[in-house]
Amino acid sequence: MRPSTSLRLVGRLLPLALLAPPALAHNGYPDTTSLTIRRDHPEDLLLGATFGAIVSHDRGKSWSWLCPEALSYGGWRPETYLWQPEGTLLAVTGSDLIVSKDQGCTWNKHPFFTPPRARDKVLWPIGLASPASHPQRLWVTTGRSGTTNGLYRSDDNGETFTLTSLASDTDVYPSVKVAPSDPTRLYVSASTPDGLRIHRSDDEGLTWTTYPHPFADLPTNSRPYDLFVLRVADHDPDRLWARVTSTDSAGIWTYILESRDGGRTFRSIIHPSGQAHDGLDEPFINMEVSADGDTAWAATQTRLFRVRVGETRATMLALPDGNACAERHDGTLYVCGASRLHDWALATTSDDGDSYTPLFNLPDMKPPACPAGTPGHDICRSRWPQFAPTIEADPTLPSEPPPDAGVPDAGPSEPPDAGGPDIPGEPPPAPTPPPKKGCAATDGAPLLLLAPLVLGLSRRFRRTHPEPTP
Repeated sequence: MRPSTSLRLVGRLLPLALLAPPALAHNGYPDTTSLTIRRDHPEDLLLGATFGAIVSHDRGKSWSWLCPEALSYGGWRPETYLWQPEGTLLAVTGSDLIVSKDQGCTWNKHPFFTPPRARDKVLWPIGLASPASHPQRLWVTTGRSGTTNGLYRSDDNGETFTLTSLASDTDVYPSVKVAPSDPTRLYVSASTPDGLRIHRSDDEGLTWTTYPHPFADLPTNSRPYDLFVLRVADHDPDRLWARVTSTDSAGIWTYILESRDGGRTFRSIIHPSGQAHDGLDEPFINMEVSADGDTAWAATQTRLFRVRVGETRATMLALPDGNACAERHDGTLYVCGASRLHDWALATTSDDGDSYTPLFNLPDMKPPACPAGTPGHDICRSRWPQFAPTIEADPTLPSEPPPDAGVPDAGPSEPPDAGGPDIPGEPPPAPTPPPKKGCAATDGAPLLLLAPLVLGLSRRFRRTHPEPTP
């Protein structure tokens, strides 16, 4: 990248740093991070992003912005969302379960996990799952130190929750997954004072079988410190994938694991070609598998790897470059990308990632489309003119009809001047707060946030590839 290009990019990102510091957690770039498709309604899509979320209601033809302030997640950005058939949106952030009943325009923290009274017990939801065959049933795991954690069950789409028999005062439970082919089969990962565990239930959480996993086959002196269940095969409840992160003298590594015996044993499956050390050497985003389970994709902050059954090494795909995520839906693989590098933020592929058909590019994003009176409108609309230039989108806001002032009193009435009295019978107009500008528009220290952004430019542009022909 030429120095002038780097400076232009930093110039575009400066307003984003001032607008929403939590969005810079993804190496400081505006990126897509996940895709969620509404169950039974493929026209509705939601892209998680480092700057809030992006929503489409027409199968990806148009997209509108939801700012992070409207989502009420603070600095705990959700990794994934769950969009139920009747329209409810849910996400766990690591500190809250957030819920929207109006297509994402209004979000609230679930009072069961974040009670309104400070003296009540606060839980930290981490894992969220719901079987497609019974979407009203939700499973949530928690992981707050110093409290009772466990697996919580809801049978009314999250209106109420009860604690299952899987609970502990010492353990935390990072993830839960349901087998698509057998909704009675549950997998829950656990971190305990004695090591990492996989808990398996064959009766919807009534009883559990526990498998300790010391991961002795990892490199010598490796210290695994977390374990997440990622996927369960579509047609085999005994086949699942997980990840474990470990530290050793060479750094921090993420290992992608597969089990074919219901969680009893695991083996590492992502061995990047040309890399001496097994595992992934940068932050892991997510993974996906094909319908038959014989092809797996692992996404990191800058790369996407693919491995097929019978291959001993994983292939690093030419694209995406600079950002990645993968999600399969109805036989289509959707992949996140980096608009700043290859002109798409979301694309589809029909050949497992060898070529792509662009679906969405960040500069094509539209202003918030939520109705007036919702946070998605009232908060996000005022932020759009400042945010849009950071992604090279049109900052223009569409005009809105004036509010209904009601029926005037009979007879002529002179409008008051700027310092005159209010109109009789009408409430005084609400004062318009001055717009926030510059550093006053944000909490925190934006200049400190920009330092790693600038230093990371050379690393993030170390790989360049021509655009494959779709």
